[in-house]
Amino acid sequence: METTETLTEYASSRGIRLTAEPGLVKGVKILGLESANGRSYLKEAVARATALYEGAKVNVNHPARGKELEPRSYQDRIGVLQNIRLGEADAGLFGDLRYNPKHPLAEQLAWDAEHSPESVGLSHNVQARTSRAKGGRVIVEEIVRVQSVDLVTDPATTRGLFEAETTEQEEESFDMKELTLEQLKTDRPDLYEAIEKAAVASSEDASEVQKLTAQVAEQAAQVKTLGDKTKTLGEEVDRYKAAEALAAEQAEKEAAVTKVLDEAKLPEALVTDIFRQQLMDAKDDEARTALIEDRKTLAPVKRPQSKEQHTAGNENATTVTDGKTLAEAITRT
Repeated sequence: METTETLTEYASSRGIRLTAEPGLVKGVKILGLESANGRSYLKEAVARATALYEGAKVNVNHPARGKELEPRSYQDRIGVLQNIRLGEADAGLFGDLRYNPKHPLAEQLAWDAEHSPESVGLSHNVQARTSRAKGGRVIVEEIVRVQSVDLVTDPATTRGLFEAETTEQEEESFDMKELTLEQLKTDRPDLYEAIEKAAVASSEDASEVQKLTAQVAEQAAQVKTLGDKTKTLGEEVDRYKAAEALAAEQAEKEAAVTKVLDEAKLPEALVTDIFRQQLMDAKDDEARTALIEDRKTLAPVKRPQSKEQHTAGNENATTVTDGKTLAEAITRT
């Protein structure tokens, strides 16, 4: 079964070399593929984790047990790792240690690096996904987070899940398949309290998320309603503009018709509502002028004659005295 564990691992410092540049030690070994604690690191997992170690903080000594994930104090910090690379074959992970030459332990580190490299080494503090092979050996399949890489001493004591402080038996206890909440509360009250706080925080967060979700849903509904109202208002504005444009066009046509009629001076009887509408529907003034010219042909021709001639020659003729009589005369013809 795959699990996630916090691991620390000691790597021998043999092979490091002090440089002429103050504060730089080249070739430090950060991690080997086989651990004295019964762990095997997959080479591909170490290769994938190379970027996680670039710029990793280096502290003096490991944190106290149970505080592996807590922030380290400022005075613990001595340097950083750079130029991380995978060694040849199964040699493991290597890099350069750039440390503060003004740190209180800088002189001791430089002396050990040059004269007694076996007295000091690097031990990483990481979170990793692990599984167990037959025989109980732990297989590290993925390094997911590098907390720090710490300077440690006395490699003979670096055994267990927390190097230099636990044993293999203690490491096995981290499997905790049958661990009960009461046992955890008794044996690790600090861890129990942390889990309890995390559970409360998670519950509060879930409640807050629900509230926020409800607020977002309500706001979304309000936005939709506002959008619908805006759309309706926009449609009304469009209709109003269309009506306004149509009215303006109608007024323009009426003005044009009135103008051409005034200029044509047609008898009032010839300007019927139907004829006026025909003028309104005409596409331009030229078409309106053509209609008016055609309309003029309906007007009677007035010939100069005396009153006696008019009545003597046509006793049955109708005297045109007004527009109505003229219209009736046009209709009869």
